[in-house]
Amino acid sequence: MAVDEKLLVTLITEHIPDATVRIEDLRGDGDHYAAYVVSAAFAGKSRVQQHKMVNEALKGVLGGQLHALAIQTAVPE
Repeated sequence: MAVDEKLLVTLITEHIPDATVRIEDLRGDGDHYAAYVVSAAFAGKSRVQQHKMVNEALKGVLGGQLHALAIQTAVPE
């Protein structure tokens, strides 16, 4: 079952309100995405902690409707 990119952006920004999110459909199948998330909320956190924040935002679809997600996080410059 395909997941809408807009849903992913909405879920992430609801959990991390200041986030700038870009979603890329890696295979064009609506099931394999890359998420690029930039947020000041990531400041002082390890990469693992940052990724856990994104995973927590997507817990309703990750592993169920969404098969694969590559996450890249950053703090605004």
